[in-house]
Amino acid sequence: MERARAERIAGVLKAIADPTRLQLLHLIQSAPDGEACVGDLTERLGLRQPTVSHHLKTMTAAGLLARERRGTWVWYSVDPDGMEAVREILRAPARTAS
Repeated sequence: MERARAERIAGVLKAIADPTRLQLLHLIQSAPDGEACVGDLTERLGLRQPTVSHHLKTMTAAGLLARERRGTWVWYSVDPDGMEAVREILRAPARTAS
């Protein structure tokens, strides 16, 4: 595996290796329009806005989420390419030691 690919995969795994981030990913993915703003997410998780924003920033930087500013609000949706990277990791065949 190339170093750049290994670093990308490690970044994605690090971004989702947190229970709050997994919850956020699930909430956004299952939202009626497939998108949510920070206000919606803070209410659902009972967390403060800076905490949720920090987690969303981490997941966006890892390529798991897309963001779109609409006026004063930022809406987040699941990035299909980022999720495909997660699926690819999960599909990789396990190699056993000989």
